[in-house]
Amino acid sequence: MHPPTPRNGLSRRAFLAGVGAAGTTLALAGCGAVGRSTRPTTISFYVSKPEVIGYFQRLANRYNRSQSKVRVVLDSTSNMSADFVRNQPPDLGCWNYNFSMVEFVEHGALTDLSDTAEAKSINPKLWTLLDQTAKYPGRISAVPYSVMAASVIYNTAIFAQHGIQVPTTWTELTAACEKLLAAGVTPFYNTYRDTWTIAQGMFDYTIGGMVDVKSFFAELSREGTRVGKSSRASFEKDFAAPMQRMAQLAEYSNKDAASRGYGDGNLAFAKGKAAMYLQGPWALGEIAKSNAHLDLGTFPLPVTDDPNDLKVRVNVDLALWIPEASKKQDAARDFMSWLMTPAVIDTYNADNNGFGVRADAPPMKNPALAGMQKYYDDGAFYLGASQLIPASIPVANYAQAMALGASPASQLRTLDADWARLALRSA
Repeated sequence: MHPPTPRNGLSRRAFLAGVGAAGTTLALAGCGAVGRSTRPTTISFYVSKPEVIGYFQRLANRYNRSQSKVRVVLDSTSNMSADFVRNQPPDLGCWNYNFSMVEFVEHGALTDLSDTAEAKSINPKLWTLLDQTAKYPGRISAVPYSVMAASVIYNTAIFAQHGIQVPTTWTELTAACEKLLAAGVTPFYNTYRDTWTIAQGMFDYTIGGMVDVKSFFAELSREGTRVGKSSRASFEKDFAAPMQRMAQLAEYSNKDAASRGYGDGNLAFAKGKAAMYLQGPWALGEIAKSNAHLDLGTFPLPVTDDPNDLKVRVNVDLALWIPEASKKQDAARDFMSWLMTPAVIDTYNADNNGFGVRADAPPMKNPALAGMQKYYDDGAFYLGASQLIPASIPVANYAQAMALGASPASQLRTLDADWARLALRSA
């Protein structure tokens, strides 16, 4: 995850109508082959992540210069839901694989990429991340391009100054926090004004460190409208212990956290105003703008006293996909294949603090993120719980309320009711 962008919405009836129209058009038009005429096949390439639009524009320009069969036109402004309904989606998409993708994947609007060399090159441990979010039976609907891993960012100089080793258990973490407090150092810098920073940080980290996120949400989906205190899985029951940990972490926070936002946190942390920061790699560049020489490291937040429970929070930051409605699928596959060549994809991930997705991808180059490499390689990771809860449920607001002292039981009970109500509407 990174500073959030809006999620597209779409009514089920309108979407299904669009997918039906796509199938009719495909039957008449076919896919379109690359290089049948002397003119290049022009394809549209949609990129959703604002920070890398310029980067992908340069890649598209390089690809266009490298061959004459396909011409890529980059698009970053279209409304995907509306374009699918109008049967005019992009020929190739590059999008964060979160709930924005569910409607397209589960309605079969994306082609099957399982026969591609690119899909076969992916680290097998990553497919579970995509399947947890959305899956169409018998298909690989999207191929991961970049994975972001997030954990505790820490100031190595402050740790060294106070003789603190990287903690691997909850007891070690709290002992470190107490030692920092005694020395007049704020352990964690938190930014409660921006709710997403709590959701992707304290909320997700404590849950992921104590709960099997994949199994929990699978059971929650099976419970559907029955979710509540007596169901096999419920927020109130299963998230109670993690939220207790979150409340304890809040006690080690800066006193003005309620009025501080993401930008404030980056600046304060750059100035050495806290030892630790619960943010992802997207914050490193912002911190460097204020202090390019700050020596930082990362480690998974320990929430139990068993080091074997250590995991890092991940999300499939970008994935590539081709719509069924595209009439230029061969050309789109050609460009996708070029984007996935090691020289291109490995450079992208190195430049943008992403972890590689191929089975033979090189390790992370940024030394600040090296503390997460072992866990990523071992598959000791989880999707953030906040990213597996539909956008119509304001989980970030509930997380903010709990961080500010509201009763976790009350907020989690509300989450259960929201989930059950949404399941009823979906049914």
